[in-house]
Amino acid sequence: MKEKYYITTAIAYTSSKPHIGNTYEAILADSMARFRKNQGYDVYFQTGTDEHGQKIEEKAKLAGKTPKEFVDAVSDEIKRIWKTMNVDYDNFIRTTDEYHEKQVAKIFRKFYEQGDIYKGSYEGWYCTPCESFWTESQLVNGKCPDCGREVKKANEEAYFFRMSKYAPKLIEHIKTHPDFISPVSRTNEMMNNFLLKGLQDLCVSRTSFKWGIPVDFDDKHVVYVWLDALTNYITGIGFDADGNSSEKYKKYWPADIHVIGKDIIRFHTIYWPIFLMAMGEPLPKRIYGHPWLLQEGGKMSKSKGNVLYADDLVSVYGVDAVRYYVLASMPFDNDGLISWQLMTDKINSELANVYGNLVKRTVAMSRKYFGGKVENTKISAAVDDELITLAKGVYKKVCEHMDGNRIADALDCVFTLLRRANKYIDETTPWILAKDEADHPRLKTVLYNLIETVNIAASLLQPFMPQTTDMVLEQIGGKFRDYSDMDKFGLYESGSFVTQDEKVIFARLDSEEVNKKAEEIAEKYAEKKVEEEKVPEITIDDFAKIKLKVALVTACEKIEKSKKLLKLSLKVGDEKRTVASGIAEYYAPEELVGKKVVLVSNLKPAKLCGVESQGMILCAEKDGKVVIVTPEKALEDGAVVR
Repeated sequence: MKEKYYITTAIAYTSSKPHIGNTYEAILADSMARFRKNQGYDVYFQTGTDEHGQKIEEKAKLAGKTPKEFVDAVSDEIKRIWKTMNVDYDNFIRTTDEYHEKQVAKIFRKFYEQGDIYKGSYEGWYCTPCESFWTESQLVNGKCPDCGREVKKANEEAYFFRMSKYAPKLIEHIKTHPDFISPVSRTNEMMNNFLLKGLQDLCVSRTSFKWGIPVDFDDKHVVYVWLDALTNYITGIGFDADGNSSEKYKKYWPADIHVIGKDIIRFHTIYWPIFLMAMGEPLPKRIYGHPWLLQEGGKMSKSKGNVLYADDLVSVYGVDAVRYYVLASMPFDNDGLISWQLMTDKINSELANVYGNLVKRTVAMSRKYFGGKVENTKISAAVDDELITLAKGVYKKVCEHMDGNRIADALDCVFTLLRRANKYIDETTPWILAKDEADHPRLKTVLYNLIETVNIAASLLQPFMPQTTDMVLEQIGGKFRDYSDMDKFGLYESGSFVTQDEKVIFARLDSEEVNKKAEEIAEKYAEKKVEEEKVPEITIDDFAKIKLKVALVTACEKIEKSKKLLKLSLKVGDEKRTVASGIAEYYAPEELVGKKVVLVSNLKPAKLCGVESQGMILCAEKDGKVVIVTPEKALEDGAVVR
């Protein structure tokens, strides 16, 4: 009977399309699941979407949709992205699934009936983007300590969970299970910053909005989104709070690993274990809080304008190249970096120069010298030993790193073997051996050793780059190597043929071409950003927040990276500003110089196509015609528009 392996990602929040940093987690967990399957485990991989909460309710209202309509669309988009990235999950749970909602209500009632939940009132600070409660002392510079954004004062009736009741038991569990939280830095953070300081009771219901799972015995309340979301790991495999759990639940729980981002480590290593203790259920075996994938300039966010999306990257690099980059570039305990240039450089230096080049040279030489037939004549030399020893030992090293969740290190082990194989070509000089027919038996063994090495490496890389593995095995006429045979060398069937169709596995990328495509993608989002969006009605108080001033256009020029944006230099009284405006189709730059325009002067600055836009000029549009709004009579620049 196969040993089970249950792996989960955090469920993606349905507030917007996931960027590559969010998508990394799904790729990471997918590669871990595939590796365990190849080892012979009975793997169950669950991912999904988190769909309740105040933030969703607000976003849906802004979009003019019901919350369910809104999350349906975003959940579908997340599924599309996961499919694009070849994420092969066994179950995709949604927290709006009927079974999940019923179980959450039952779990909440159970906690209440056994005295773990009581009614009180909450007064403190709430971060809507994080759906997190904070005390005054926990705030950093008056803002959310997790995301750094504004918090709102909350004062409402609420139910609370008695966290302190279970805290000593959790502390003991963490101390006696050193692998429970990884990396160890996360353990220290949770212990020192939260558990050892003493846990406060947790607010687990809300009354200030409706988009959540109702508390079935007090329908003024909805269940706190984190209690709702965390339970997906058990409801998704058939947990029943009444004791009638499915056979699937009995088989797969406890989870072997929860793969989550470091920003939600507190919820998973403190709240979630305590909820499970209160239910009388086993704790997950391990919780891995992976670091962030950062864009240049810090964490990705739409407000910063530094977001990269997986499907855009795939359109330039291909699926497996993107998968490889995010997996190979993320350290175990430190944040990784991503940019168009970093990706291009790494793909060229490793996928094209090392992997693709090795496959291309080996297959080409096999065709050129022996018509594609690969034979092992067993005419060996001392130079073969290092390559063969490395090939036979690479799986053990990869396993050690995968067991420790060090995926980048595991990949590096395989690429060390590929680099050694390229060096082996230089050492054995097949092109010289080919000149003398007497050396052909030796040449056959050299090429056989290379093909066998590629077969081993491609099989080990399958969890990380599955499409590429299929292509490589087809190229060399090989078969996927069972992981139980990875310590053997020479299993490639002598007399097999490489393909006669020359296909490039990874070609070198032209940086200029990539940058051009990247600029086109950036322009697409910049243009989308400046388009008029549907907005709700506002009050006089909302209008009072907008500061309009008269500005003089002193200079104007086209922005090279955009077809629609102009860069306007403005004089606003004693102040100088630049604004990027999407009016290049309607005005030549020289037409605007000397004109007075109306400027939204307190708009938060944003970078568009490399230009910091410090405000927005007002324009009117009808039937496709756009004109700038100007004062009817002469006014000094800097004059306030009321």
